[in-house]
Amino acid sequence: MTNYKTTEIGKIDELINLENGKVFLHDALELSGCEISVNTVPEGFKVPFNHKHKQNEEVYIILKGEGIITVDGTRINVKEGSAVKVLPEASRTIENTGNGIFQFVCIQAKKDSLEQFGLGDAELC
Repeated sequence: MTNYKTTEIGKIDELINLENGKVFLHDALELSGCEISVNTVPEGFKVPFNHKHKQNEEVYIILKGEGIITVDGTRINVKEGSAVKVLPEASRTIENTGNGIFQFVCIQAKKDSLEQFGLGDAELC
């Protein structure tokens, strides 16, 4: 057994050809502390429902394009380089409002579970 796991998700632009334009990494990488999805959606795409979570906060990191993340009825304009955290109890949806594809990463992790991060969780070896 190794101390790492790898997977190939293919070219980000080609994820648009997958169902819902996304790939989840939880199972592929056997993640134990978070879920990560990498998403590429076409112009005009909108998640057709609002949702919230029982315990996971989400962080959306926009890689390409422009869109709107709606949180509890507030519309937040996002573009390449934007990052938005959404608490579990908040209702949210996301849509592509730009001209062309919209790419983003969504990371889910249990709210208030992170005890150490960055160099605070590191040991020099």
